[in-house]
Amino acid sequence: MKMLFIGVGKMGLPMAQHLLAMKPAVELLVFDLDEGQRRLASSAGLEVIGSTAELMQEMAHADCVCSSLPHDEALLTVGDWVSGHAPRGALFLDTSTVTMRASAQVAEQLRHKGVDYLRVTVSGNNHMAQAAKLTIMCSGPRERFESAKPIFDCWGPKHFYLGEGEQSRLMKLVVNLLIVQTSAMLAEGLTLGQKGGLDWAQMWQVISESAVGSPIIKAKSQQLGKPFEERDFTPTFTVPQMLKDLSLMLEAGKELHVPLMQTAITEQWMHAAIAHGDAQEDYATVIKVIERMSH
Repeated sequence: MKMLFIGVGKMGLPMAQHLLAMKPAVELLVFDLDEGQRRLASSAGLEVIGSTAELMQEMAHADCVCSSLPHDEALLTVGDWVSGHAPRGALFLDTSTVTMRASAQVAEQLRHKGVDYLRVTVSGNNHMAQAAKLTIMCSGPRERFESAKPIFDCWGPKHFYLGEGEQSRLMKLVVNLLIVQTSAMLAEGLTLGQKGGLDWAQMWQVISESAVGSPIIKAKSQQLGKPFEERDFTPTFTVPQMLKDLSLMLEAGKELHVPLMQTAITEQWMHAAIAHGDAQEDYATVIKVIERMSH
């Protein structure tokens, strides 16, 4: 099987690297518009396509095209490439976090060209991608989901089939909404405890082992549960990246007539973090926003 992987950034690069485990059954080629990312991919042992012209030539013979892209515009562009150059019967498997609207537009475009389309969103950060511990959420043709399981196995142990259409796009937004709201919840709770005299590190220990302890809280505890002066806001997901996802959540809420009032407030707190110079910190820096407001 000939497979192309487009978009070898923070998530795409480790995902593409894991696909090397499928050799020799799979011939894998990768591409990125950014020359620096192409160099990184090459140094990681991946066979890199050097230009868009070469990409179109290779795509004409591809059985599967995978992509990991930053936004709607990138997906629409790659959708044009696939519909214009991939052969009938090929599979397009996209792992991006994008709007349901843009994804549905690509689906319609590919349907007319006879190309199958799997929307494969993933839950987990780049560290989980590197460790092959992503959770896979898929929608599209059921038979294609079943045949793509060897690909999913390279990325993580848990796979969920959610339906024929855009269900996986919405499920990703639901999961990320709960993740970002967990940090907002922690911001209020921890600030309340700290201002009342509770020990910062001890609060994290209690919370992690309490009824509200969850994988995301325990992961954040590894960074932030040290003594107050040692807490670490090195990003697993930056504030602007989370703001992008927040905008997608709020757009989905508007389309589906669901009031996301807490989410809208959290979006404003993220803007406040940027205003205070914390844009390149982890999105959990929302904790510092509430601390500043409490002084």
